[in-house]
Amino acid sequence: MSTEFALDLRLARRKSGLSLRDTAHLLNVHKSTLSALETGKRLPSVEQVCQFSLIYGRSFQSLFNEVTEDAKAKLQAQLPSLPGPGPRWPGKLQREKTLTRLSSRLSNNDARHGGA
Repeated sequence: MSTEFALDLRLARRKSGLSLRDTAHLLNVHKSTLSALETGKRLPSVEQVCQFSLIYGRSFQSLFNEVTEDAKAKLQAQLPSLPGPGPRWPGKLQREKTLTRLSSRLSNNDARHGGA
């Protein structure tokens, strides 16, 4: 996880007025675990990220903005070289719709990630 993400966690906690001890208690982890998350030495679980989102009143997307941008860049690089579906692929039409929507989301900086 990036240092920026870890620092954002610490900043969010401090802005909330919660101590390391308060937040660790809410997450049901030891203070050293939370400290490791806030310094980038440890990765949070998906459940912990959801908990951070609820505690700090921040969207999941905002907590992972940098990671999302990196993922989008990697997908944009891979999309043009995607192999074809093959002549008898039954899901060919749906596949094309999915790839068109993916391309649109990647190029338009669309924050919505729902749906296929």
